This record gives sequence, C-alpha cells and structure tokens, in this order.
Amino acid sequence: MVRRKNQWPSEGELIVGTVHKVLNYGAFASLEEYQGKEAFIHISEVSSGWVKNIRDYVRENQKIVARVLRVNPKKGHVDASMKRIREDQRTKKIQAWKIEQKAEKFLELAAKKLDKDLDTAYDEVGYLMMDCFGDVYGGFEACAERGEEVLLEKDFPQDWVTAITEIATKNITPPEVQITGYVDIKSFEPNGVEVIRNALKSVESDIIKVQCVGAPRYRFIVKSSDYREAEKILKDAAEECIDMVLASGGEGEFHREIN
Repeated sequence: MVRRKNQWPSEGELIVGTVHKVLNYGAFASLEEYQGKEAFIHISEVSSGWVKNIRDYVRENQKIVARVLRVNPKKGHVDASMKRIREDQRTKKIQAWKIEQKAEKFLELAAKKLDKDLDTAYDEVGYLMMDCFGDVYGGFEACAERGEEVLLEKDFPQDWVTAITEIATKNITPPEVQITGYVDIKSFEPNGVEVIRNALKSVESDIIKVQCVGAPRYRFIVKSSDYREAEKILKDAAEECIDMVLASGGEGEFHREIN
C-alpha cells in the first residue's frame, strides 16, 4: 500500500480506493494511500446520471478514483464522489498511483539492502523524500538524474543514500533533454569554406549534432540525460568552434535558443 505522510486525505483531494462493500445506497472503499482508512460513496455520487442499480457502476474489488467531499477524523469518516472527476483527472491519478506503487517497491528493495523493513524505511527516509521531492518516486528519479549528491545535500543518512542510489540508477532511466544553440561564423580567408567546415567538424559528435541553417548561421543540438551537462557541452562546443574561426582571422558569435 502506497502511503501518505498525512493520516487523512484533504477535502477536494483525489484518492484511489478498492471497493470492499457494495450496498443499495452506496459503496465503501479502502483507501490505497491512507493505511486503515476507508471512504463512503453515496449512490448519488456514483455517476452523474440516474443510478437505478449501483452494482451496474461499482463492484467488490474494483479500483476506483474519487474526490474527497468531507473528512471527519473524529468519526473516522470520509465521504467521497466518483462523479465529480473528469476522465483525464481519473487517468492521471491512476498513473501517478501506479508510479508510486513502483517507488514503494524500490524503497522496499533499498530497505532490504540495509536489513530493514518497509515501515522503518518510511520512518527513516520515505516521508523525508515526500517532503523534499513531492513523493517517493520523485526522490528516486532525482537520484537517478543527479546521483547521490541530491540526497546528501538534504542530509539523508549515508547508508540510505548508497542503497537508494544503487536502486535508482539500476531501475530508472533519466529522461533525455535536448537543447539548441546557434553559432554565426564567418571566414575571410581564401579557403574560408574549408576553415568553417573544419571548425564545425571538430565539435560534431554522437552528442552534438550540427546543422546548417543558412550561412553564416549553424545550429548545434545537444542531447543528454543531464540538463546542466548539456548546457556545458553546448557552450564549450560553441566556444571551440568560434575560437578556430577567430584564429584564422574570422568572426564568430554564439546564440542560445531558449525553449
């Protein structure tokens, strides 16, 4: 069960639940993100149309997404609605919940490396990851992108940093970023075309793609899993190219395209 730091959901929040009881007047669902809590969905909140038979819309063991209407912690009561959600919101919530399920598995694997259980993992680092990164998966994703420094700078214990980093780098592929810049380069030498060609070839690689926009402008495209690294590669390549042209008595200028 994916867990939230708060003991109760907030009014208006979208929740994922598993229906465990269906009655003629409504349904009860166990909340997947709030341990030991359940929500009640009245028959009038099951669908926007008239509901003659509630079992045509919900059944036992069905996963549902609902919006919290009221919360009464004293009575241990949560009222929710299935009809007050758009389809895109329902889809997005289910996707986010599935990702957090995956993240909890990662957290459990990290805990096993330290001979600890999942409850201890949440207490020692899980809730801290939620505070720092929004959710547990966000912590693993940040670690996969930037390495263990992203956890160390937030004072995570070293043993957990090592375990989490190992799991993150093994299971998460950082998203690829693409950035673009332009160099305007001119050569006034008799062999100016060759000077320009050699300068461009010197920086082109598997990471940097060079395209001719229309002389004297050339586009540099850099792809990387790390944005800061991509920025440095682009800047260094542009400077190297321009320096070669300047050394031959030419002119050069770099322009960064802001996406």
